[in-house]
Amino acid sequence: MDLMYLFKALLLGIVEGMTEFLPVSSTGHLILIGDWLSFDSGSGKVFEVVIQLGSILAVCWMYREKIGSVLAGLVSRDAGAVRFSATVLTALLPSVVIGGLFGSKIKALFFNPLSVAIALVVGGVIILLVENRKSTPVTTDSDHVSWRQALGVGIAQCLAMIPGTSRSGATIIGGMLGGMSRQTATEFSFFLAIPTMFAATAKDLWEHHDLINASQLGAIAVGFITAFFSGLIVIRILLRFVAGHTFKGFAWYRIALGGAILCAQFLF
Repeated sequence: MDLMYLFKALLLGIVEGMTEFLPVSSTGHLILIGDWLSFDSGSGKVFEVVIQLGSILAVCWMYREKIGSVLAGLVSRDAGAVRFSATVLTALLPSVVIGGLFGSKIKALFFNPLSVAIALVVGGVIILLVENRKSTPVTTDSDHVSWRQALGVGIAQCLAMIPGTSRSGATIIGGMLGGMSRQTATEFSFFLAIPTMFAATAKDLWEHHDLINASQLGAIAVGFITAFFSGLIVIRILLRFVAGHTFKGFAWYRIALGGAILCAQFLF
């Protein structure tokens, strides 16, 4: 096994865990840093998708009590658990439809540094606009998200199929535009990530399992484990951060990074 290849996989796993839940685009960073490291993940980008699952398992671990409570409530037909599950599934539906119809075409067209750079800048500007508007949240608890709010978040999540947009950024901003508080939108984004990323991983593994060879398994395992542990750290930090801060700093980071990439693309 090539130790340098494993080291690159470790770095990408850390990057994935650090960026999956921040509004900066984990897929965009994986593409950019993978390109910089000359990391060949093979066709189908299965490596990127599978290590994202490591980050989602970090969410499952952080919210294991809530998830267990909801599952138990579904068995006992508790109204609150059924309602919460229905809102998450409502938010999931748009990306299932759009991803199923156009997912492969989006990958082919937009998985490149130039597309990532443009999406980073545009997303940063949108975050600034949303954070600068004056509004009072109407929903301050993820258990009370309405189906209309959930559907809006689901539609926003579809935009994140374009790398550089950020799944967490799109869903959090979509939730805030729908009337959720920043903390509620962030937490709901976490819960929506669980079925979204499980579905995306299952779909990609089903379609591209024949592309995975023994030499890639070690790299996938390393990336998966590091994504899990770095994801745990970032989730804890982010939940504390959103209690008293806006996302403007992330917006300016996106704009600066995207602008630097665009300059590099056209000047060199």
